[in-house]
Amino acid sequence: MKRLLYLINHENNMVNIKIRPQKVSDAKRFYDILNNDNFIYFGVDLKSVEDERKYLRKNAKKRKDNFEYNYAIILDKKVVGACGIKIDQHSPYIGEIGYFVDENHWGKGIATKSVELLEKIAFNKLKLKRTEILMNPKNTASEKVAIKHGYKKEGLMKKKVLVLGKYHDALLYAKIKS
Repeated sequence: MKRLLYLINHENNMVNIKIRPQKVSDAKRFYDILNNDNFIYFGVDLKSVEDERKYLRKNAKKRKDNFEYNYAIILDKKVVGACGIKIDQHSPYIGEIGYFVDENHWGKGIATKSVELLEKIAFNKLKLKRTEILMNPKNTASEKVAIKHGYKKEGLMKKKVLVLGKYHDALLYAKIKS
């Protein structure tokens, strides 16, 4: 697959952002990012790096089955996060966009540009008609990313996300391909 590249200007420095399909070798980096104590929004239940490796080994089949398209976010040749599109299996014209970024890179526009790249894949390559972003209602940074891209708030979904045995509410933002 062709690598996607986007240049962002942050504090007058040009920075290369790339996304590429995730690799099993990304497991340790993803594990470290997701297990940061400050990463509190819809955390994941990873008990070990091996858990992450098991998840990553499933990516090729998920892509082949048109279930998920997962990417590593690369900044200056280093993995700084991940992003992806999960296809709704009951409505295969809808995809849910998700992303996470290392705390050291929060507020630099990386999630915003990653969503832009994912939208190109979703609408142009996968021919989706609708993309959605679910977020923790307390995650104002994620809400800003959605709004910057023209997503419209559709409401609060009660007990939508199950994490670590607890159900959480989620805001739903959506964008329709025009």
